[in-house]
Amino acid sequence: MSKLSVSEARELPVLQDDVAVPCCPPLTERPLSAEEAERTAAMFKALGDPVRLRLFSLIASHESGEACVCDISDVGVSQPTVSHHLKKLKEAGLLTSERRATWVYYKVAPDVVATMSALLDLRR
Repeated sequence: MSKLSVSEARELPVLQDDVAVPCCPPLTERPLSAEEAERTAAMFKALGDPVRLRLFSLIASHESGEACVCDISDVGVSQPTVSHHLKKLKEAGLLTSERRATWVYYKVAPDVVATMSALLDLRR
């Protein structure tokens, strides 16, 4: 592997946890690339589990726009399982989190619902 000279080096963008990057265009606009399909599949796969979908819904509909893990733990599974599912939702880019003292607060990643909605918009 060859090294890049200083003039050839490119600065990569830094992604913030709270900034959603649109995954892809609406499905009716053009076929998805392999990379776009991978990112989109990861989001939908994460939501394909009923417990994860319920957790996502609880957080998205919470009155303050964010929910403490203590507010969303009653979904019929153990606390370690809730944590596992929240981790999967974060890894898929659907949630962000912030630790405050002993609690972790989750919120839907900005624009993620709008991005998913736009992807599925079948109107031309």
